[in-house]
Amino acid sequence: MSFAKGCLSVAALLALGGVAFAQGAATPAPDGKTLRVCAANQPPLSLKDGSGLENRIAASIAEAMGRKAEFVWSDKAAIYLVRDSLDKKLCDVVVGLDSDDQRVLTTKPYYRSGYVFITRADRDLDVKSWADPRLKTVDHMVVGFGTPGEVMLKDIGRYEEDMAYLYSLVNFRAARNTYTQIDPARMVSEVATGKADVAVAFGPDVARYVKDSAQPLRMTLVPDDTTRSDGRKMPQSFDQSMGVRRDDAALKAALDAAIVKARPKIEAILAQDGVPLVPVTN
Repeated sequence: MSFAKGCLSVAALLALGGVAFAQGAATPAPDGKTLRVCAANQPPLSLKDGSGLENRIAASIAEAMGRKAEFVWSDKAAIYLVRDSLDKKLCDVVVGLDSDDQRVLTTKPYYRSGYVFITRADRDLDVKSWADPRLKTVDHMVVGFGTPGEVMLKDIGRYEEDMAYLYSLVNFRAARNTYTQIDPARMVSEVATGKADVAVAFGPDVARYVKDSAQPLRMTLVPDDTTRSDGRKMPQSFDQSMGVRRDDAALKAALDAAIVKARPKIEAILAQDGVPLVPVTN
C-alpha cells in the first residue's frame, strides 16, 4: 500500500463481497482463483475492515480478473511491504505504488494525484502556490516528514519555526531513525481546529478526512511546476500503479487488462473519497 509520495527516502463502507483476509504466515499458495494483495494497516488507504481506498480498488481489480481479493496483512509499515511481503512471496501484488518504483514491475497507472494545500474555507487563505508570500507569515504549517512539502517548507525559510510543532505531533520521535509520519487525520484536524493555518499532504491520504470534516475545508492541488529557490523542480503529482515481482510479467499483464475493465469502478471509488485527480502521464 501507499506511503509518502515523492519522499526523499522511500466514508460510508462499500459492500465487500468476494474479499477475504489472511495473515502472512498462514497464507496459502496462489491458486488462480484469488489475488493475494500485500496489505498494511494505513488509514484511510488500507484498513482491516476492507473500507480503505486501496482495499476497495484492489477488490474491484480482482473482480475484473474473475478472482477474489485476499489481503495478506503485515504488522509493519506499508513502506516495507515490497521487501518483507512481496519479495518473500507471502503475497503477489502491492497497491498504490508510484509508477516508477524500481523495486517492482509496475502496472499501467490507474490514477494520478498530487500534494494539496489544505486550509479552512471560512478564512481568506486560498493558497495555490508555494510562491504565495503569506506562507512565510501564517501560523503553524503541517507537512509530512521526507516529503516535497518538507523540502519546500525549508526552502521558504520557515522550517525551524515549525520544527518543534511538527515533532510534537509524533510525540517527538526522531524521523531520521525510524519511519515516522504524522497521521493524515491529525494533519487535517490541526487545520480544522485552527491549530495550524495550512497543511500540505498527498491528496489520497487526506481526501476522505477533508470531505468528512465538520469544519468546511478547501483542498487545492500544489502546482506540478513547483521549483525550489535554486531552480530545481520539485514534482508534486505522481502516477499510481500496482506492483508485482519483477519476474511476474504474466500477472502484470492480467492486472493491466483488469485495470482497463475496472476503470469505471475505480473512478467511482476515487470520487467517493473525494481524491483530487490529474491526468495520468504514463
